[in-house]
Amino acid sequence: MILLEAPVRLLSVVNSTVLTVGRQLAWIALAIMVIVILAQIFFRYVLGDALAWSEELARFFMLWMTGLIAPSAYRWGGFVAIDMLPQALPARFAAVLNLALLGVAMMVLVIAIQLGWSDVFGFGGRFATASLKLPLSLVGGEDLVIRRAWMMASLLVCMILMTAVNVELMLRSLIRLIDPQSKIAAVPDSAMLAGAD
Repeated sequence: MILLEAPVRLLSVVNSTVLTVGRQLAWIALAIMVIVILAQIFFRYVLGDALAWSEELARFFMLWMTGLIAPSAYRWGGFVAIDMLPQALPARFAAVLNLALLGVAMMVLVIAIQLGWSDVFGFGGRFATASLKLPLSLVGGEDLVIRRAWMMASLLVCMILMTAVNVELMLRSLIRLIDPQSKIAAVPDSAMLAGAD
């Protein structure tokens, strides 16, 4: 049991820190996305001159917002789940079922990391986005074309963070299997979702 507690504590601290930063960046991405969408509405319907790049920029920030917030939701049990069976089972059987489901999730995450890696570093990642550029020419430089890989990196980052969360959840489930009364089996900060049912 002690052999499992140390890695869980370490992984919990790392995940808590990284996911906190991710949540803050996700809020910033959401705010930028909303501002870009409102600007597009203003330019299109008030000025009658639609912005060519606004939809793609909003999509860029939406993908990053999702990629940065999804691991926190996964860690806290915020995804849609059917949990009647685990709640009806005795604690040890529920832990075995949870461990098996987390194992399946780990296989899916490993495949998703491979797909994300190929999107970012493969052939498709070399292409530029259709309309996004950083206008460095305004300050005397050359415009920087935004690559598709920068947008698709959100998937890769999301899957890597979710894999780290999945490992932590698997270790916690293993501890719950050995000792159903263990305090370390509970995920920290999950009280934020207490009223979500």
